[in-house]
Amino acid sequence: MSVVAPEDRWLVALDVDGTLLTHRGDVAPEVVDAVRAAAQRGHEVMLATGRSLVETIPVLRQLDIWPEYVVCSNGAMLLKRDALAEDGYIKHYIETFNPEKVLKLIKGHLPDGKYAVEDEHGNYYFTEPLPGVDPTLMAHQVDFEGLLNLQATRVVVVSPDHDTEDFLQVVERIGLKQVSYSIGWAAWLDIAPEGVSKASALEKVREALDFPRSRLFAAGDGNNDIQMIEWAAELGRGVAMGNAEPEIKAVANEVCGEVQDLGLLEALNKLP
Repeated sequence: MSVVAPEDRWLVALDVDGTLLTHRGDVAPEVVDAVRAAAQRGHEVMLATGRSLVETIPVLRQLDIWPEYVVCSNGAMLLKRDALAEDGYIKHYIETFNPEKVLKLIKGHLPDGKYAVEDEHGNYYFTEPLPGVDPTLMAHQVDFEGLLNLQATRVVVVSPDHDTEDFLQVVERIGLKQVSYSIGWAAWLDIAPEGVSKASALEKVREALDFPRSRLFAAGDGNNDIQMIEWAAELGRGVAMGNAEPEIKAVANEVCGEVQDLGLLEALNKLP
């Protein structure tokens, strides 16, 4: 396999759920091969995910890629490779906030919601089990008051009694300020420290690795990927998955197939 020249290397940022992983939680072998091949050719292929550290490392193992940096918790945590660390990475940059004010505000509008806080150590504190979150991964069930004085990298709110449209209207009425937030699948709200996103963390990576803005590739499918896709699309390639909602596709300059149809494969195969 030929290696690309240094001036032809791309910084490749990949969302995990809905981009690499299907709803079944697996990555197609063909996509795994394409990701590895891109890394082996010399591209800096990394993950940019809303997942916590402990949920992200297994995906790196599955892909067998070990990039210099990994973005977790929607940009609130940036990992850096370190051969001496137990999992191969150390926490390079962490942004936290006190969630008390925003949690009380949302609780007033969504009294029956399910709430969770992730801290800088990757611990997950939740009031009730959340869909898609493995409760065995450093997870602790607490009452609502037990969430209020934690230092959060991420707050998650799920409202099972609302469909997506209703949930969006509730969130709009709440008027969240001094935090960054995104709407996930169904009635799922991700809240991060103000100004923090996958894009803000990836810009730190770009500067550290000295990639030009014209050689950025970012692929995603969710609301929390919008800023990342815009960031890459400005001068590089911002790729929306075919399974993404219209508002995500609207900010991309490239749309590939759906995750279950190996959509990411066609986008990665266009890299040098």
